[in-house]
Amino acid sequence: MKICVISGSPKGENSITYQTVLFLQKKFPKCEFETLHVGQRIRSFEQDMSAAIETMLRADLLLFCYPVYTFIVPAQLHRFIELMKASEADFSEKMVAQICTSKHFYDVTAQRFIQENCDDMGMRYLGGLSADMDDLPKEKGQQEAISFWELVQWRAENCISLPRIAWETKSVPEYVRQWEQAPKKDGKEIVIVASYTEEDKSLIAMIEDFQAVAPYPTKLVNLMDYPFDGGCLGCFKCAVSGKCVYKDNFDEFLRNEIQTADATVYAFSIKDHSMGARMKLYDDRQFCNGHRTVTMGMPVGYLVYGDLAREANLSNIIEARADVGSNFLAGVATDAVGVEELAQTLEYAMEHKVMLPQTFWGIGGMKIFRDLIWVMRGMMKADHKFYKQHGMYDFPQKKRPMAWAMMLVGAILSNKKLVSKMGNKMTEGMLMPYKKVLDKL
Repeated sequence: MKICVISGSPKGENSITYQTVLFLQKKFPKCEFETLHVGQRIRSFEQDMSAAIETMLRADLLLFCYPVYTFIVPAQLHRFIELMKASEADFSEKMVAQICTSKHFYDVTAQRFIQENCDDMGMRYLGGLSADMDDLPKEKGQQEAISFWELVQWRAENCISLPRIAWETKSVPEYVRQWEQAPKKDGKEIVIVASYTEEDKSLIAMIEDFQAVAPYPTKLVNLMDYPFDGGCLGCFKCAVSGKCVYKDNFDEFLRNEIQTADATVYAFSIKDHSMGARMKLYDDRQFCNGHRTVTMGMPVGYLVYGDLAREANLSNIIEARADVGSNFLAGVATDAVGVEELAQTLEYAMEHKVMLPQTFWGIGGMKIFRDLIWVMRGMMKADHKFYKQHGMYDFPQKKRPMAWAMMLVGAILSNKKLVSKMGNKMTEGMLMPYKKVLDKL
């Protein structure tokens, strides 16, 4: 079987994820592997895709290989997928699988993104391997990689692919401007971080409507105009200084022009089941902040043109971005409804400093980073300092009084006679702290 590896890491052969491919290549010598290092050479592929198209078309199976960057794939691989679609090459019925590595922070949304785009191109999806970055050196990780590849080969030989996600072509009506300019208050500012070209007329109209009804002055940043030198390289050189190796001054621009606002609104048209490659590049380059939720408490909103109701994975990413960052999600206005409501909710959130508890998405995500930064604190010094200052290191659980109390409760519950005598006393005891709060009121 001929396999074309589409490696999305900017590190090329030095990618941790790519080592799994090399491992499989040695374990399965009958398979012919040929690699396109698209993450490392995306600029050259933007100039000419012909050789890459030929390589992919003559392969029996395409294998996407990438590290997870900020909820989905690196911006460079995202861009390559755009180029694949724009080429109009016929990938229908081509078999495809994927391998990613991460610390399991939203690896599910990354893998779903690949599957959705492969479905768009009519490919036959055979499954994916999501490994921890540290798995391959361990015997268990090696066996999991072998099992995955054996499964892929079996599915390929027996023409068994996973069900396609049912995408129906649905035309979205053009958005028409409807709001007139309203007076603005002083003292606060809303930054609109957008990604659009002059062809995105409906999105531009949505942005203009939001600017008209926004309660405070707005500053519009179109990422298409920013002179990015390139996507995040994953080099970790910003880990100590917070300074990016690129000389395009994006880190300073981010901190001085965007993060100083009182609220942020992201604006984009849905493309390839995501916010688009440019917005993804912006997300990846924010790694100059490391894993620090530096805008916690800032309300955020979205202006989205497209059929968001059919994009479950993208909707999850939008909610998770806010929840992980401890940002109040004021709303998501689509082409159909919500621009005025978003502006009103942002106004309330900015003036009342709305803070709500995190959900599973935010709490689970931050606990992954908490453990990661603690182990890497010798290198990730800025992150370590931030996590200490904000009390994110909530381990080990030294709540000794509660631990002793739970041991006592456990002993009582194991005695049937005591349990029968207590009746509802256990419930009353659990309610005591809450009763004190209510009594104070």
